[in-house]
Amino acid sequence: MTNFLKNINYPSDLRKLQEENLQSISNELRQFIIDIVSSSPGHFGASLGVVELTVALHYIYDTPKDKIIWDVGHQAYGHKILTGRKDKFHTNRKYKGISGFPSPKESEYDAFGVGHSSTSISAALGMAVANTLKNEKEKHVVAVIGDGAMTGGLAFEGLNNAGIQKSDLLVILNDNHMAIDQNVGALNEYLLDITTSKTYNLIKDEVWSFLGKVKRFGPNTQALIQKIENGIKSIILRQSNLFEALNFRYFGPVDGHDVVYLSKILKDLKNIPGPKLLHCITKKGKGFKEAEKNQTIWHAPGKFNKITGEILKSKNKNKRPPKFQDVFGITIIELAEKNKKIVGITPAMPTGCSLNFMMKKMPERTFDVGIAEQHAVTFSAGLAKSGMLPFCNIYSTFMQRAYDQVIHDLALQKLNVVLCLDRGGLVGDDGATHHGSFDLAYLRSIPNLTISAPLNEIELRNLMYTAQMKNMGTFAIRYPRGEGVIINWKKDFQELEVGKGQILNDGKKVIILSIGAIGNFVIKVREKLSLENINIGHYDMRFLKPIDENLLHKACKNYEKIITLEDGTILGGLGSAVLEFANENDYFIKIKRMGIPDKCGYDEESIYETVKILLKN
Repeated sequence: MTNFLKNINYPSDLRKLQEENLQSISNELRQFIIDIVSSSPGHFGASLGVVELTVALHYIYDTPKDKIIWDVGHQAYGHKILTGRKDKFHTNRKYKGISGFPSPKESEYDAFGVGHSSTSISAALGMAVANTLKNEKEKHVVAVIGDGAMTGGLAFEGLNNAGIQKSDLLVILNDNHMAIDQNVGALNEYLLDITTSKTYNLIKDEVWSFLGKVKRFGPNTQALIQKIENGIKSIILRQSNLFEALNFRYFGPVDGHDVVYLSKILKDLKNIPGPKLLHCITKKGKGFKEAEKNQTIWHAPGKFNKITGEILKSKNKNKRPPKFQDVFGITIIELAEKNKKIVGITPAMPTGCSLNFMMKKMPERTFDVGIAEQHAVTFSAGLAKSGMLPFCNIYSTFMQRAYDQVIHDLALQKLNVVLCLDRGGLVGDDGATHHGSFDLAYLRSIPNLTISAPLNEIELRNLMYTAQMKNMGTFAIRYPRGEGVIINWKKDFQELEVGKGQILNDGKKVIILSIGAIGNFVIKVREKLSLENINIGHYDMRFLKPIDENLLHKACKNYEKIITLEDGTILGGLGSAVLEFANENDYFIKIKRMGIPDKCGYDEESIYETVKILLKN
């Protein structure tokens, strides 16, 4: 095997090599990703699918002067390796290591911070317009969008605006027909039609064969562009082109794994002005057999054997509690079997949120709407308005994108939609863009909205059961990522009283008011303190809105000091609600808030130390 990658630390090193070496470099880069990600887990299949495109882009474009914006960002591992982070790549998604997504704070080659979907075209257009305004015409901007991101509404807003600008912008559609799960919707079918159309491929071969013969652009440029346009227009007469209709010059579809061919195409496209779109066909997981066969599992498989392809499971054979998302997935089926009005909605995360369980059993009552959180919420509103009972499952971090819809389309109309906010709180490896830090705070100001967070799996089931009762209105249930705390969680359903918390322990002097699963830390802290003959109070508030004022009165009257604990931003959440209550009711009591960004709110030891300090003072 060749060893070109050893001497490539930056794209300038890559550009010194010959074009015929690009496939060898691509092979090495792909193997490097496999080697590292097999033992340092991260997103896998998406980055394998764009190896050749990554090499071609950095070979042709003068990065970082030219800007490459990677949509979503989990396909940017090859980009990171080629841009000065090869020796640090083993720290990917680790504490104090490099980010799993492009981050301008990390490198000047990361042109725009990403992590959420469908932002690349809008951001790239802004940069291209800025280049025009500053008369920096020698600079180029490329947006690479794929992995389902084109199903997001923001992508079309960007395309629509870019089509009336004259700025030089290249959008590369990395078309692999996948997000995490299989892409859905009319756009996916449209792209599939293009890729299988004999007419499109006939013209494509003729046009790109002609382009390949052109050494450089000169007097023949106008004739060349005219020939391309005439070729495409002849297609349009027989099959309309969405991108051409938006005033983009459309090129493709082309093989996204032919790195030499891609390089030639990109070199030619650099010299064609205005907005243009290159349609690349790639395979998610390319070059690793198991990842090609099962693309959903291998999106982010965890540790695996890079030789055999076996995903390495935990050796702990003890029975473990289920993941919160799996409890949701099983419970919604139980409820839907009893309540025929229940339907499930997810924006492209059926496997991640476990709605795929219901999708398999009740496909006609389960809807994957693509990466379109705003649409998911308003689609749910329409279903509710017509008598259905939607359970709309959206990761907390992604619900931020549908904030206006929650206010205007749900809460103000008092529609009975259950918002299941998966991944609430800190989510670990995915980092800042994916932490569900803000939901408690941003939802609390919305009228006609119930906000709840279960302590454990049994409470999650009971909250889901309660939320589907009559006249519950818009009802948010927020729960964390990953494993719960109770092994035998399947109990009979119990309707909970909305706005009522629970007393887990009465103690002396200090009480902790917690909301959600982070309260399980407090239970362990209480056990530790009891060994020192210290008995503290602990109330699980369960509901942030309406909050249990009876419990708050009891806490303020019977204790000297209160600690509030939440795995959300400290501004605006539970702690703020308790402070407001104490002020409005003239309670002069010491209240210590623990939450994000107060890092001491996230382990048993820090809670223990906080209690001891308050007791001492």
